[in-house]
Amino acid sequence: MFIQTEDTPNPASLKFIPGREVMGADSAQFSAIDEASASPLARRLFAVEGVAAVFFGSDFISITKADSHDWFTIKPGILAAIMEHYASGMPIIDNADGDSDNAAGDTGADSETVQQIKHLLDTRVRPAVAMDGGDIVFKSFENGVVTLYMRGACAGCPSAGATLKMGIENLLRHYIPEVQEVQADELV
Repeated sequence: MFIQTEDTPNPASLKFIPGREVMGADSAQFSAIDEASASPLARRLFAVEGVAAVFFGSDFISITKADSHDWFTIKPGILAAIMEHYASGMPIIDNADGDSDNAAGDTGADSETVQQIKHLLDTRVRPAVAMDGGDIVFKSFENGVVTLYMRGACAGCPSAGATLKMGIENLLRHYIPEVQEVQADELV
């Protein structure tokens, strides 16, 4: 098995591409080992000293390292953990209803404006940020303000604020006049 690695705009995160599907259309994020009980792969990755967060995208895994560690020392352990997991045949997530949170913020029927926001995010924004090892998920739209979750390599990225304001906010405001502002929220 050959696993590609790519840098992300976030120097604390690397994108690992195993050449196989990871989560398909869904995604999952784990910020600590105690959140990873439903994921054999996340538990295996957190066993590598220095791993601070794990994000599973469609066909990639983003790892965020602790500030006290460097990529040179932890990258071999991460690669080995990913290879061992795929060789084991175990699922990425034991329980499909577990920590997967692609639909975070969904609370029933959406207004036409929310449907338009989600459509633009899904077709124009999420594919672009996935290229950088991250994800952006809709949380809410209230009083002209769109609130999004920044995940994977996007969370904590030094350029996330610029991406949010200059990219996503401008895009949404251009196509949807009701949008006045875009802000990020922590994924709970």
